[in-house]
Amino acid sequence: MTQIRDALLDFNPWWKGETRIEFRERDVYREVQKYIPMRQILAFTGLRRTGKTTLMLKLAEDAIASGLEPRRVLYFSFDEFRETGIRETIREFEELMQHDLGSGKYLVLLDELQKLDGWEDQVKALYDRLGRNVKMIISGSESLFIRRKSRETLAGRLFEFKLEPLTFREYLLFRGIKFEPIGLYEKELARAFTAFTRTMGFPELVDTDDRAVVRKYVRESIVEKILYRDLPGIFGLRNVAVLESLLNILMEEPGQLLDLSTLAGELNVSRQTVSTYLSHLEDSFLLRKLYNFSTGRRKVERKLKKYYPTLASVDLVFRDDDLSRSRALEWLVVNQLRAEFFWRDPYKNEVDIVLTNKKPLPVEVKHGKIELDGVRAFMNRYKVDLGFVVSADGEETRKIDGGTVKIVPAYKLLASPDRALGLQPR
Repeated sequence: MTQIRDALLDFNPWWKGETRIEFRERDVYREVQKYIPMRQILAFTGLRRTGKTTLMLKLAEDAIASGLEPRRVLYFSFDEFRETGIRETIREFEELMQHDLGSGKYLVLLDELQKLDGWEDQVKALYDRLGRNVKMIISGSESLFIRRKSRETLAGRLFEFKLEPLTFREYLLFRGIKFEPIGLYEKELARAFTAFTRTMGFPELVDTDDRAVVRKYVRESIVEKILYRDLPGIFGLRNVAVLESLLNILMEEPGQLLDLSTLAGELNVSRQTVSTYLSHLEDSFLLRKLYNFSTGRRKVERKLKKYYPTLASVDLVFRDDDLSRSRALEWLVVNQLRAEFFWRDPYKNEVDIVLTNKKPLPVEVKHGKIELDGVRAFMNRYKVDLGFVVSADGEETRKIDGGTVKIVPAYKLLASPDRALGLQPR
């Protein structure tokens, strides 16, 4: 237990004195605050290095600033303590502090919980026994609900929040770049947009534009830890090299319509293995799957799917040729808009993104020449009167077939996407 006690002391410096968390506000922070007074557990999931731990520590700081005694705030990360149970951690904390969690109010933050076998039952037992006294916040770098049991065990007991990489708007705020009113700062936005693309939305890369630094960070801090440590630990994967090859293909050419049989042949594995590995990459937030849009959900599930990596190839986002810029722009806009659907019809008319609001909204991404065939076909097919083309720098409005297509530069649209697209705030 000495190891646990030493870790507790390292993880909780506020027990011995005042500490300050380096924190730059994210949109999710304001959203989470509304749920702090409620009894339910807060669960943070998302890709590694997107700021889950920082957010947890900020909430700990807030609780102390609001009057909670610092020694009633407990943070513990299981990243290096896979064999340590929650019960043992709580017991060690109670002995160290000479406290009883059944008496008074406490804040308990448990990080990287997916490392523990049976964490769901342990969290449920703690919540059911002490939920009136203890506010719990948990996190996981893979989906905490990969297993069906997790949802069933904790049904009604928690609210889940996914931490995405930085939005362009958050990046601008992090950098202290003025951007409102947007029309006044278009040149500054255009310059910042290229730098933002190369950070891939990671808070720790905000002040960096060095290809070698970005490559090393992405490789060692994220990809290798997920592929060679996290996923094998959860699923017992043996052929990690194939998993890495699959991810590299997608990172270099985002937005592919994959033929699983062909890809399986190229990788010398079964079609089922490719399908399983794609699911694992989704579960670890390295991959976004888009469904071919249809008004019927059953049709959606059976139709074509596109795959976009959360991380593009570092070389791709640093290259200056037109093809690379086009791929990087499409990859970024898809991820920034958190797209779930694209559209392709039997005649190969296609739209990169379909957003579902009150009406379906087609959004095409074009780095070079502006073509409206896909947007036009979608608007006619689904009887909608508005579409968008996200461009590298062009801006205009065109009328087609009684509808309107707005062409908007990516840097302008992503600085305030909800306002630009007329969507409900996320």
